[in-house]
Amino acid sequence: MSASISSVRPAPDPVLVDIVDYVLNAGGIDSALALETARHCLIDTLGCGLEALSYPACTKLLGPIVPGTVVPNGAKVPGTSLQLDPVQAAFDIGAMIRWLDFNDTWLAAEWGHPSDNLGGILATADWLSRTAIAAGKPPLAMRDVLIAMVQAHEIQGCLALENSFNQVGLDHVLLVKVASTAVVGRLVGLTRDELIDAVSLAFVDGHPLRTYRHAPNTGSRKSWAAGDATSRAVRLALIAKTGEMGYPSVLSAKTWGFYDVLFKGQPFRFQRPYGTYVMENVLFKIAFPAEFHAQTAAEAAMQLHAQLAAAGRSTDDIARITIRTHEAAIRIIDKSGPLANPADRDHCIQYMVAVPLLFGRLTAADYEDDVARDPRIDALRAKMVCVEDPQFTKDYHDPDKRSIANALTIEFADGSTLAEVAVEYPIGHQRRRADGIPLLIEKFRANLARRFPAKQQQAILDVSLDQAKLEAMPVDEYVDLYVI
Repeated sequence: MSASISSVRPAPDPVLVDIVDYVLNAGGIDSALALETARHCLIDTLGCGLEALSYPACTKLLGPIVPGTVVPNGAKVPGTSLQLDPVQAAFDIGAMIRWLDFNDTWLAAEWGHPSDNLGGILATADWLSRTAIAAGKPPLAMRDVLIAMVQAHEIQGCLALENSFNQVGLDHVLLVKVASTAVVGRLVGLTRDELIDAVSLAFVDGHPLRTYRHAPNTGSRKSWAAGDATSRAVRLALIAKTGEMGYPSVLSAKTWGFYDVLFKGQPFRFQRPYGTYVMENVLFKIAFPAEFHAQTAAEAAMQLHAQLAAAGRSTDDIARITIRTHEAAIRIIDKSGPLANPADRDHCIQYMVAVPLLFGRLTAADYEDDVARDPRIDALRAKMVCVEDPQFTKDYHDPDKRSIANALTIEFADGSTLAEVAVEYPIGHQRRRADGIPLLIEKFRANLARRFPAKQQQAILDVSLDQAKLEAMPVDEYVDLYVI
């Protein structure tokens, strides 16, 4: 006879409790570096969304579920005239942010893009602010948004440090859903118990497979998956606010919990307590809209493009290109054969090396069909081989280095070679902040110019480049700066 299973409801899993207690201590987020980096992250992330509005494949997904719906006191979508409920607004902002693979990155046992959480954070904060004003109450300030960003980055990033979701086939946007649920839940006023319930709902929810990121199924869902995740988080937080119950041992329950069902029975591991580490060390994509493991490869290819020109050589002279890289790059973006669409191309290291070698550039437009059909690209791809360097892999995982190294060597048909070009840290790395931030601001200026007239651009810049002014500004007023 089998033993009966106890129906006594257990105490919440410590992982849930740690997330919630961290989130509720918002006043403890006082690192000037973290808040300044959050401001840079905010403008870079919104800029990426503005650039995505130039692509019909993105804009066709935006707007209300029922066409023509306008939500009084709803959240506004930057760069558009849309005003939506916070759940749909979170999807729209999140999809814009991620569409071109140009927003920030976090690399560890799991990788991802913590600024994906801004979709839920900004939509919720804007909706709450407009609703408060309508009721005669004060709105939230942009400092509240920056603090929520720091916390969401930290939750997603710390969960990613030691836990590889990709190795069990789960997509990293799972972590966006968890982090966004936690911080949005605080913004909407959940109690501690309600917030624990909300985070448990995020973990018990259905989670996406990585199928859409990998050949032969690579596709555009990877560009809106994070929007879907942060939008779902807003919905779950609002469900919890009704008093809907949670699932305290959602992770640890035998047989039916997350660990046993989805994580091969292994509990999560943690490298450090929650603080401000992730935001302070986040990686910005400044130079290239490309999967981050290839950023340094593209930078090296740009240098080699100049060397080829100086030597009077053509890419036609190349017999072989060796890409010395790290294990994660080989696992994710080492591809051969046909590339079906832009989503396939921006996750192929060979493509992201070939384009700058040929043209001395790598832009979002270079993933489109009109560029990709140039036969020289695939001819160069066929000459490339990726080789793992164990030291590169070790340094990638070293918390004191967190490098993303790539090195390229070109061999010519006549047997001669160009000296290997190695780049250990991309321009968006924390170790290169002094060089990177001015370029990040120029990237933001360029993205504003894509969408707004000069006067509106300047109004946004006047606030966005001033830490004190931005932190004090009401959320609704800041978002209104971006309305068309």
